[in-house]
Amino acid sequence: MEANTRSTGRLPAAFLTPGSSSFVDFLGAHAPEMLPGNRSLPAVQGAIELPHGTTIVAATFAGGVVLAGDRRATMGNIIAQRDIEKVFPTDEYSAVGIAGTAGLAVEMVKLFQLELEHYEKIEGDVLSLEGKANRLSTMIRSNLGMALQGLAVVPLFAGYDTVREKGRIFSYDVTGGRSEEHGFAATGSGSVFARGALKKLYKPDLTGEQATTLVVQALYDAADDDSATGGPDLARRIYPIVTVITEDGFRRLTESESQEIVRAIHERRMEQPDGPRAELL
Repeated sequence: MEANTRSTGRLPAAFLTPGSSSFVDFLGAHAPEMLPGNRSLPAVQGAIELPHGTTIVAATFAGGVVLAGDRRATMGNIIAQRDIEKVFPTDEYSAVGIAGTAGLAVEMVKLFQLELEHYEKIEGDVLSLEGKANRLSTMIRSNLGMALQGLAVVPLFAGYDTVREKGRIFSYDVTGGRSEEHGFAATGSGSVFARGALKKLYKPDLTGEQATTLVVQALYDAADDDSATGGPDLARRIYPIVTVITEDGFRRLTESESQEIVRAIHERRMEQPDGPRAELL
């Protein structure tokens, strides 16, 4: 919206007119050019190399859900950043992990955070976890034009459902299609390898501590086979971002907590670098 230099100090009519509780709808009606999906891209020849983020994993446990991500961003065959943050709280009881075009994904996360806060202030109530997942689906769908030009954003959304009293995970495709995952999920270039580790190690009755170890183990396995996924960097003290969401709300593990999990896994790997071997009969 353009600034009114001769304003009397009153808010523009757009801010005083009753409307939708969605901040995205508000922008779409009064400043559509500010939405990421409405921006026109310059015509270029060939592919544009931009920083991309991978890999994100999640797992539920008896009291909630764990969402974690590695720290590497790649630009083609180059490591663009070694300590990027890919997991963000969206409100007190939910979080989102980003995979895809890093800059656009972070911008979408910030808009999603504002969307949830705006709804709470307008309605005087918190949006249900299902409603949050649907709002994110709509935002991803609005980015389809950019996704078709190679600027895709594919997040993983997780949170604690205060009504059902359990952790839940939602995955998406580039068209905004939403699927609820049961038990565990992974997205990004290393998701194939991370999912393999999750399949073998996941159990429905995991404790919170076991679930955090599981997701770090899955990221470790993904980094072992996927060059775009960054493994724990003990020399630089760069560890995966691990978040836990329970009935008490969102909590990010401290660096020392993540370090302790990583070192325990690393020590076991040093003993059997290729994984446990079956006994020969």
